[in-house]
Amino acid sequence: MLLYQMHELGRAWMAPTTYWAEANARMFSSPGSWLSNLPFAPRVAAGYELLYRVGKDYEKPAFGIHSVEKAGRTYPVVEREVIRTPFCRLQRFKRFSDETDGVVDLKDDPTVLVVAPLSGHHATLLRDTVQTLLRDHKVYITDWVDARMVPKEDGAFTLDDYVATIETFIRHIGAQSLHVISVCQPTVPVLAAVSLMAARGEPTPRSLVMMGGPIDSRESPTAVNTLATQKPLWWFEQNLIHIVPANYPGRGRRVYPGFLQHMGFLAMNPERHVMSHWDFYQDLVKGDQEDAEAHRRFYDEYNAVLDMPAEYYLDTVRVVFQDHLLPRGQWDVGGERVRPGAIRGTALMTIEGELDDIAGLGQTRAAHRLCTGIPEADRVHLTAKGAGHYGIFSGRRWRNEVYPQVRDFIAKHDAAAAG
Repeated sequence: MLLYQMHELGRAWMAPTTYWAEANARMFSSPGSWLSNLPFAPRVAAGYELLYRVGKDYEKPAFGIHSVEKAGRTYPVVEREVIRTPFCRLQRFKRFSDETDGVVDLKDDPTVLVVAPLSGHHATLLRDTVQTLLRDHKVYITDWVDARMVPKEDGAFTLDDYVATIETFIRHIGAQSLHVISVCQPTVPVLAAVSLMAARGEPTPRSLVMMGGPIDSRESPTAVNTLATQKPLWWFEQNLIHIVPANYPGRGRRVYPGFLQHMGFLAMNPERHVMSHWDFYQDLVKGDQEDAEAHRRFYDEYNAVLDMPAEYYLDTVRVVFQDHLLPRGQWDVGGERVRPGAIRGTALMTIEGELDDIAGLGQTRAAHRLCTGIPEADRVHLTAKGAGHYGIFSGRRWRNEVYPQVRDFIAKHDAAAAG
């Protein structure tokens, strides 16, 4: 149980070396430094920067979305907090215009809530998702808080609490005019939240778009699914759950630490990451700053991880990956049975990547089998050819192939509901 403390000790021990490497990288690369004129300076500077980036801490990046292009115009975008709970912030990306016709152009756009995964990375991993959606939508997103920053006095956070949080956000925005997009892990709690609201007779969103999530992880199981089923729940609790050290606000809280999750991410494709760093070194030596900067941007995001609350993580392993309670119709949340068949007035779109190695083919599509109350005409499935897990919500395939179909699906059902 001292692993987290040992990690912090190692991080503190490495800090002087990291600062030293950063300073040397600058001295051997800065145009104003005489050291940069030495014949071997590019290789020395590249080696020091690589050492710096391997050893540095990666803080949560900013979304950094300040404007959006729409119909040939540029609209300023301001990010603001709408609701805050101890474990999540509901953020809105508000578009502005000083021109009357610009305001008219924006005000009738559909409203979208993007539910980001709470599975290791920050919500900023969906930056490209949000930036693209802003062309044609009013956009909200769930911005989950690093559990090590939440005081222990704020209590536990379970999978049931996650479901309740989504319900609260949907009600606050207004379900009658809302479309919900869930990416990866949140497909399960989002489907639960909307199912419970429907069963109570509450208004539900106009549409649900579910992307690459484990609705039924028994379909085409991946390495992630296999690990969860090969080990008993107590193994995860004993080996992956640790105590937040005293140097964080959440000291004493039980979490699945971000650094352990990061090790798992790297272990899935170690050769690819080694080659990526070698290519980064070579780009620096050659002076290819464009490719080097692309590497920095990617790993600034990829290496920034958060701690997950232990209760939530263990609940997810048990409910989603071991007992498959949702597809088996046996999941109770807060004493209420989750019945996706109760959903009636909400359209459903599921999206999977052909090459997804995290949520296998059929896992997200299983939502159609469960949502029996939604007419066939209001249900759509898309398999993105050649796309991996990240390709369905970020990058060229998302922008050029997936997004146009998501946009048209939302527009169709927004118009139908409004009519």
